[in-house]
Amino acid sequence: MVPAGRQLLTANQTSPDIYVFCAGWGFRFLQMPNGRRQILGFLLPGDVLVGSLLHERLHFSVKALTAIQVSTMKRTEVQARIAMNVHILWAAAECCANEVRTADETIAALGQFSAEERIAHLFLQLMKRIASRNVIRDERYRVPLRQQHIADAVGLTPVHVSRVLSTFRERRLADLSNGVLEVFDLRELQRLGALS
Repeated sequence: MVPAGRQLLTANQTSPDIYVFCAGWGFRFLQMPNGRRQILGFLLPGDVLVGSLLHERLHFSVKALTAIQVSTMKRTEVQARIAMNVHILWAAAECCANEVRTADETIAALGQFSAEERIAHLFLQLMKRIASRNVIRDERYRVPLRQQHIADAVGLTPVHVSRVLSTFRERRLADLSNGVLEVFDLRELQRLGALS
């Protein structure tokens, strides 16, 4: 078990392992020379740290957002199994393809969307991933993010994120409070944050 706030991996650190998230939330990030942080993606239970499938040295760091449980497998053993079983190869390829698609969508949102649209897009991404793992009732999602995490993921300041979240509450669009995202108007959230 890795406690909340603990760094699991540091950029350019070597490791012989592949990492699988079993419980809790984490995030991948780049630390900029000016001290700022860019969150590249959030890690949920069931996620494989895709970069670790192929490379022993990762270009990003990983931190526990909540307490997390991580399972590791030796890369050489997994690669040997992949070489012998085409189904495992396709599963690994699917993981890589999904991560590339998510990265492409995030780049498009960061480059073209307003602040409201960026946050709506992030919420929609997370809602989709959470829903694929759990039964969701009444459009309520456990999302243990603070405003700083949202800011670091969508390229805004925490103050700007706070303004947008207040606007979402006032418009009865969505509310993020006490680690729970409640969506009141899914259609409008989709209108704001969907890419197509």
